[in-house]
Amino acid sequence: MKLYSYFRSSASYRVRIALNLKGLSYEYAAVHLLRGGGEQFAPEYRRVGPDCIVPALVDGDITLQQSLAIIEYLEETHPHPPLLPSTPADRAYVRAIALQVACEIHPLNNLRVLKYLKHELSVSDDAKDAWYQHWVRNGFDVLESMLADDPRTGKFVFGDTPTMADLALIPQVFNAQRFQVDMQPYPTIQRIYDEAMQHDAFMRAAPGQQPDAE
Repeated sequence: MKLYSYFRSSASYRVRIALNLKGLSYEYAAVHLLRGGGEQFAPEYRRVGPDCIVPALVDGDITLQQSLAIIEYLEETHPHPPLLPSTPADRAYVRAIALQVACEIHPLNNLRVLKYLKHELSVSDDAKDAWYQHWVRNGFDVLESMLADDPRTGKFVFGDTPTMADLALIPQVFNAQRFQVDMQPYPTIQRIYDEAMQHDAFMRAAPGQQPDAE
């Protein structure tokens, strides 16, 4: 398998965690999202990922994009250890937490949105950061209330082993810390993050551990 990734991409980070948890080896292909205007726009990468985003996973003769779709593919093709619970209701809950991050928080704060705010709308860096922090807080307010009050919350989002929900949450917390979001109002989220960062699969997937880390 070959993973096209950028070290600070939270979507790529999700897939790296999944590959590590599944014990799958892969070739790391760095796609720098800033260098030279963005290597994701180069013709060579467009042939892999026509939408010019990372990650992309190549497995034999198939190429996959969208991090949660890739994770679902890995779950179906390499089911052990599982990243989804055993019952339909619990699987739906875990997916809902993952989608809360991937669909409600991340799209408003990904790199191309932040670049558009700055370069096309002439938003100041302070205003751009305020935008980022607002939407993270908005999403984390919801997640904290869900996780703090749900008996299924354990060391991780669902019980004491990682699931797809943690794969989405942990990279978002990493990015929140980069943008100086105050995590004090989110003790459950912070506790889960701290637990995950003691786990080998999460540690090896962290941005600072990647070959293209700066």
